[in-house]
Amino acid sequence: MLEKTILSNLIFNEEYYRKVYPYVKGEYFDDSYHEKIFTTFSDYVENYKEPPSVEALKLSLDKRKDFNEETYKNVMSAVDELKVDADTNTDFLINETEKFCQDKDLYNSIRKAILILDGEDKQNDKGSIPKILSDSLGISFDQSVGHDFLEDYEGRYEYYHKKEERLPFDIDLLNKITKGGLPRKSMTVLLATTGGGKSLVKCHMAANYLMYGKNVLYITMELAEEEVGRRIDANIMDITLDEVSITPRDVFEKRMNRYKSKTPGKLVIKEYPTGSAHVGHFRHLLNELQMKKGFVPDVVFVDYINICASARVRGAAAANSYTLVKSIAEEIRGLAMEFNCAIVTSSQFNRDGYGNSDVDLTNTSESMGITHTADAIFGLITSEDLDNLGQLMIKQLKNRWGDLGYYRRFLVGIDRAKMKIYDLEESAQGNIQNTDNSQPKDDGPAFDKTSFGQVVTMKAKRKNIFEDMEGFK
Repeated sequence: MLEKTILSNLIFNEEYYRKVYPYVKGEYFDDSYHEKIFTTFSDYVENYKEPPSVEALKLSLDKRKDFNEETYKNVMSAVDELKVDADTNTDFLINETEKFCQDKDLYNSIRKAILILDGEDKQNDKGSIPKILSDSLGISFDQSVGHDFLEDYEGRYEYYHKKEERLPFDIDLLNKITKGGLPRKSMTVLLATTGGGKSLVKCHMAANYLMYGKNVLYITMELAEEEVGRRIDANIMDITLDEVSITPRDVFEKRMNRYKSKTPGKLVIKEYPTGSAHVGHFRHLLNELQMKKGFVPDVVFVDYINICASARVRGAAAANSYTLVKSIAEEIRGLAMEFNCAIVTSSQFNRDGYGNSDVDLTNTSESMGITHTADAIFGLITSEDLDNLGQLMIKQLKNRWGDLGYYRRFLVGIDRAKMKIYDLEESAQGNIQNTDNSQPKDDGPAFDKTSFGQVVTMKAKRKNIFEDMEGFK
C-alpha cells in the first residue's frame, strides 16, 4: 500500500516529489512491478529534470526492452492504479516515507553485512560494517535547499552570537590566540624538528584534556602505547620519566585510583605500525570504541601525519609525496568533521627549517598540502639558548581563528624530564621581536639574529591539578 502511495505522490504531488525524491531508491520497493515503475520514473527525471506525467511514464515503460508480455501488462496495470487522495496531509506522507526509507535501508544494510561476514562481498571487509550500519541509521530527509540570505537573517544572527564550544588549553597565550581553545571539527598541526618537542606537547595536551574531564584518543605510530602512557604519567604525577619507572606499585595504584575519582574523562592510547594505518582504520577504531565502551572522543591526537597511510592514494601514486601527504591531511580533517572532534597532529620541518629560529610555512616537510588543509599550524622552535633557559618558542604559522599578528611568537616554559609545558611571566615575552602592537618593541635586530646573552628571571606558573602525594618525592 505504501509503495503505491509513494509512486502516486511522486507523480501527482509536486511538493512531495521535491522533498522526497532525492532519498528514495529502487531497491526499497519489494514489489518488482513498483520497482520497475520507479526506475523508469527516475531515468525520466535524470533526462528531463522534472517528473513525468502518467502518459510520459507509460511511453517510457513502453520503450523498455526487458519486459515480457506478462510483465508489461502488470506494470501498465499498476500505473493505471496510481492515484492520490487530496485530503491526505503532505507532511504526514513525508514523515511516513522517511520511516519507510530508513527501515528499508537498514534491512538492506544488514543483508549486506551478512554477505561481508560470509565472504561473499569481495569489495568490503569486516571493518566497513560499522560504517555501513551507522550510515543507514543516520538517514533522514534534509528539507533545507540552501540559506536564503534575506529571509533567513534571524538564523544567521543567532549563529553570529552563538558561543562555539571549544576545548581550552592550560596555556594562557594559546587560549588567547585561538579565542578560547580548539573548536570541534578542526585539525591543528604542530611543526618542529626531530626531538623538537612535538610528542611532548601532544602528551601534555592529552594529559590536560583528560584532567579537564574530556575524552581523549591518542593514536601513535611512532612510540609504543606504553611509552606514550609513561610520558602522560610523568606529566600528571609531576615527576620525571625516570621516577615513573621506579614508583612503588602501591603508590602508583593509589594515584591512578585517585585520578579516576577526580575526572570523568577517559584516555585511550592505540598503537599502529608505522606507515600501515589510514583513516579507514581510525574510523573503524572510533566506531568500535563507541559500540564496545561507549567512548566518544572530544579530541584525537595522531602521532604523526607523515607516517600515516592514505585510504585513497596507493601504489604508484604514493611516490608523489605532495599528493600522498595532502590526501592524508584531507582524510584526517574529514574524520574530525565526521566525528565532531578536534584533531591534533604534527609534522616536521624540512631541511631549511633545521636550525632556523624564524621558520614559516615553506619549511613544512614533504607536502604543502598540509598547510592548505590544516586550520591552525604552530611552529615549535628550540635553540641552545632557549634550552638553557628551559623555554620553548611557539610561532603562529597559520590560524583560522585569530589574527596572526597577535602574539605571532611567544615563549612557554618546558620541562622535558616531566613532559610539561607551562606559562611564563609576562616579562619573559619581552625578549621576542613581534610585528604587532601586542607586546613591547625595541630597535634591536630580528629574533633570528638576537642573542639570548641576558638571562631572564621568571617564575613559572605550574598548574598542578592534584597536590603532591604525602611521603612521595
